[in-house]
Amino acid sequence: MNRLLVARYALDNAIHYGVVEEDSLRRLEGSPFESLRETGHRDPVARAKLLAPVPQPRIFGLGYNYRAHSKESNKAVPEIPVLFMKPSTSAVGPDDAIVYPADGENVHFEGELTVVIGKRARHVPEAQALDHVFGYTIGNDVSDRVLQRRESAFGCLLAGKGYDTFAPIGPFIATGLDPADQRIITRVNGVVRQDGNSRDLVFPVPYLIAYLSKYMTLLPGDLIMTGTPAGVGPLAVGDMVEVEIPGIGVLRNPVIAEAQAR
Repeated sequence: MNRLLVARYALDNAIHYGVVEEDSLRRLEGSPFESLRETGHRDPVARAKLLAPVPQPRIFGLGYNYRAHSKESNKAVPEIPVLFMKPSTSAVGPDDAIVYPADGENVHFEGELTVVIGKRARHVPEAQALDHVFGYTIGNDVSDRVLQRRESAFGCLLAGKGYDTFAPIGPFIATGLDPADQRIITRVNGVVRQDGNSRDLVFPVPYLIAYLSKYMTLLPGDLIMTGTPAGVGPLAVGDMVEVEIPGIGVLRNPVIAEAQAR
């Protein structure tokens, strides 16, 4: 597929998809998972509110999929993908707030390359896995470390990853990227905290798709957050966290207190 940036956006009380071209959005007839046919209408980016590029996605997460992150977490490099899921209600879009829980004690950012599945996939060979990818977006696998460790002690992982707003995604879906060589940069209040590359993935994207599709059907719009590089750290109310992948853009989200969100 050619290199495109696809946005989901709100404008004039309606939601559209469009292809980004400089300062305009070439509106699509419908979902890009069905067709990239354009209506011929152009919308100005300046008037559009960018949304999470997939509404209410199924989100598959990967733990310890970068060797340096395993090391900083005092974990062994895994022998199989360490999988978990984040609820669809955890997904928010660019510039939306990450809500810091009232009882949160140690909430971390995790910038990640995120796969967007474009075609139904079941029992897909690794060599054909990328044929089922529509594109790639940016994800931030926000995590409550205290709750995560309590859960992990009993062999489960859900609530610590699954708070509402704990999966910012966006700002665009980029097609035609090479998932094996993408730089991931995370900044908090302008200071670089992570600077990694998907070359260092323990389990690369084709392997992950083949592995997941062995056990379950992957559907168009499913997201695979592929893991985070070294450098994860805490967030605080008032912070601005940015995750950048140069071929996709910058995902920017403020952190607010739960009381502010009510």
